[in-house]
Amino acid sequence: MIKRLLSYFVPINIFKTQSTVSRTLEVTWNNGQLVLDSQNTNYSYGSLQRVLRKGLIKIGFDRVREMNHILVLGVGGGSVIKTLVDEVKFTGRITGVDIDQQVIDLADQYFRLSSIPNLEVIVDDAFDYVLKTKKKYDLIIVDIFKDTEMPSFVFESFFSERIGFLLNPGGYIMFNTMTLSEADEDRNREYKKHFDPVKFKLMCLHKLEEHNELIIVHKNVDDAPQG
Repeated sequence: MIKRLLSYFVPINIFKTQSTVSRTLEVTWNNGQLVLDSQNTNYSYGSLQRVLRKGLIKIGFDRVREMNHILVLGVGGGSVIKTLVDEVKFTGRITGVDIDQQVIDLADQYFRLSSIPNLEVIVDDAFDYVLKTKKKYDLIIVDIFKDTEMPSFVFESFFSERIGFLLNPGGYIMFNTMTLSEADEDRNREYKKHFDPVKFKLMCLHKLEEHNELIIVHKNVDDAPQG
């Protein structure tokens, strides 16, 4: 309790470790809240939770609540999952995929991720998972970082087309990106061209928490298989 109170004046680190995947990981009391950080950015809770919450607000809590199955690529400490369960009151299935077992262990230990009954966590590479899964989803959240870096595959047309295919008609993709330079902004502009405007509608939330751009993709409800 003392550390929590002191954190309103100065962040109080309570755990630090090295991960072979995510590099430095720290659990810290910050403004009365436990957060998970990497060396240079917030990984879960804190600013990241605010970014993804704004995306869910844009889609609409009522709309999200009616969904059946949500896929989260990049679980981290599970802040967006906590938002889905605690604030949106989503009771459908959530599948979380993260490549870093150490991150999942920290999420269980400090943020009680394993206590969420409608969540299944899979330790796997996101690219491999979307290639293998045969399930379809109503919302796919892409939030994959190694510190401030994003893997190049998330911007490739093949990955975009694959997650678009895995999306049910009427569903959404919510893609969190970091734009630190003009090159990053150019990269995002090219990424948006992957989606056929006849089948998908794009919405973008710019300069969230200063450096984040959230790209929201809505799949046309008429894009259902014909037969």
